[in-house]
Amino acid sequence: MRTSKVVALAVAAGLGIGGAAALPATAATQPAAQKHAAGCRLDANNPGLKHVIYLQFDNVHFTRDNPNVPSDLEQMPHLLNFLTSNGVVDTNHHTPLIAHTGNDILTSLTGLYGDRHGQAIANSYRYFNPDGSTNSAASFAYWTDGVADSSVPTPSDSSYTMVTPQGKNTPAPWVSYTRAGCDYGAVSVANTVLENTTVDINKVFGATSPQAAEAKADPGKATTDYVGIGLHCAKSSALCKGAGANASPDLLPDEPGGYNGYQALFGAKAVDPAISTSGVVDSTDGTPITDGKGNPGFPGFDGMSAANSLGYVAQMQESGVPVTFAYISDAHDRHAAPYGAFGPGEAGYVAQLKTYDNAFGAFFSRLAKDGITTRNTDFVVTSDENDHFVGGAPTPANCDGVTVPCTYAQVGEINANANGLLATQQGVTTPFKLHSDSAPNFYVTGNPAQTDPKTRSLEQAWAKVTAVNPITGKTDTVNKYLADQTEMKLLHMVTGDAARTPTFTSFADPNYYVYGAAANCNSACVALGPAYAWNHGDFSSDINTTWLGLAGPGVKHLGITDKVWSDHTDIRPTLLALTGLRSDYRGDGVVLTGFLDDKALHGTLRGSEHQYAQLAAAYKQLDAGVGAFAAATLQLSNAGVSSASTGDATYLADEATLTALGTERDALAAQIAGVLNGAATGHHRIDDRTADRLVKAAHLLVQQAQQAAA
Repeated sequence: MRTSKVVALAVAAGLGIGGAAALPATAATQPAAQKHAAGCRLDANNPGLKHVIYLQFDNVHFTRDNPNVPSDLEQMPHLLNFLTSNGVVDTNHHTPLIAHTGNDILTSLTGLYGDRHGQAIANSYRYFNPDGSTNSAASFAYWTDGVADSSVPTPSDSSYTMVTPQGKNTPAPWVSYTRAGCDYGAVSVANTVLENTTVDINKVFGATSPQAAEAKADPGKATTDYVGIGLHCAKSSALCKGAGANASPDLLPDEPGGYNGYQALFGAKAVDPAISTSGVVDSTDGTPITDGKGNPGFPGFDGMSAANSLGYVAQMQESGVPVTFAYISDAHDRHAAPYGAFGPGEAGYVAQLKTYDNAFGAFFSRLAKDGITTRNTDFVVTSDENDHFVGGAPTPANCDGVTVPCTYAQVGEINANANGLLATQQGVTTPFKLHSDSAPNFYVTGNPAQTDPKTRSLEQAWAKVTAVNPITGKTDTVNKYLADQTEMKLLHMVTGDAARTPTFTSFADPNYYVYGAAANCNSACVALGPAYAWNHGDFSSDINTTWLGLAGPGVKHLGITDKVWSDHTDIRPTLLALTGLRSDYRGDGVVLTGFLDDKALHGTLRGSEHQYAQLAAAYKQLDAGVGAFAAATLQLSNAGVSSASTGDATYLADEATLTALGTERDALAAQIAGVLNGAATGHHRIDDRTADRLVKAAHLLVQQAQQAAA
């Protein structure tokens, strides 16, 4: 979900599920519309590959949220059958922590966990000022922006939004493609496009530019014109050259190896005329894509339905943009009045998914007519995360949503006021600010150390807080897992910007959304919030397990499988393997060799793919934010941080164990990553002895963490 719940909280204190045939992978033609892509150099070992189409949903599920109601993907048979007939759907795919749209998409794009791209806490975060107070900043900001806090003229934190552990700007994901001569279209994809009309427009166009003047005079129209749509151009791009004054320098000051002389088109006002002779882009149903006032251009992030996003992707591809990355908004919320959340199988939810299915049917048919098929195009489709439905039982009990619509008397996450609950239940009024979430982050005023008595007493008190669940009537412990800074580092949540590191993080009961308000319960501290009913962020299998679809040249036809454990960091290296391209930095993910055929396995990776897969599987459980090592250390962290033993002996002992485990993990993970990266980039093969030694070491360290937690 791209929008924030904070404002909402303040204000509120005919479906066919059967077999739609997959479209045939007809022989590729070369329509005139593709003439601008002639300079694009993708995999030399697979000269038929001409296009890349990457789609990332906001919270669209493969699994069923109600066993009687077909899942989101089951209700989109045009998409599901396309992927299963032409490639693979990995149902054992995972998110990083914290599982939110910003972090998840940025992790998928970069192949880096949040500690290396800077946005481990999303979709906003707080940062400490020098005086120990905190401000809030947005995760969604253009790639080269500093801290995106529009409440102050100059934030005290001078870091990049996208920051590396060394304090540099995170390398940009489009560079591998533009350096290969391929234009890169960005449709509503986090931070690759302009995200707002203040910080971003001033950064890219200048504070005295006509664009900035429009943003000041009419922010809504400026959003339509400049936000959400972008085109990062290759040096040879005819589209950027033809755009004239509408093209802007594509500046990446910290890109490894330099990035000079490239241009970009920012916003629909620049992109639409470049890709459409009418200057207007249509959705897949043929209607112009407009804002709420009928102005052609970007309709807002929540307005990027399947029909709108896919309309932009198709238009870009037809206009010679061979690489397109797009975001598609969720289908389980009402994106127009009356706003609110649907429950599984509600008539409006089913109807919305039907429009998504229709959009994919039209999209694949249109691409096939253009000669853009799985013979010459690699498709990557995934979701940023799953989410947890919060609501009562449906009526009637056996409703399936398709023939019998479901209705819900109770729908909505349970809003819990942390300040009020701490004060009334535990007598604790330690001043802090909260990044409100189902995995809330506590920023204790003054930024005390994690061993400071103020920090420890607040952690111990929060571990005991309970709430009466308004849906079940039962008393719940709100917190499930506590992670202090030692554990957050192990979960890849501590970035290169120390000011944005929380004092501690709570992974709450997934039914609860924790926010900060008055330190009393004069207004109810626990209440149902019907505006939102789909929680994510927590450490919970129904949130952290999602799906990944691959289809096209180099992809095996495996249908639906759960045989390979993967996460979002693996998408980029796998796609680079499919396209034969290189990255200018080492990522945190692995090539998912089990899904690729021989022509996608280059150099030294071919012939040692068995050893690579074994080592990659061990590496994921050791290093991934929701892998086995992380699960064990989070359990140990919660026990220690929650404890109140004499002299804090339990906490200090657990901290020492976590620190030692973390030091060993980081060293071993770096060693394994070097071996895997060397094989993936053609520098060496992985021999049996090396693979066996490192796999055993990884398994042993995971076992040590599990024994410590037990």
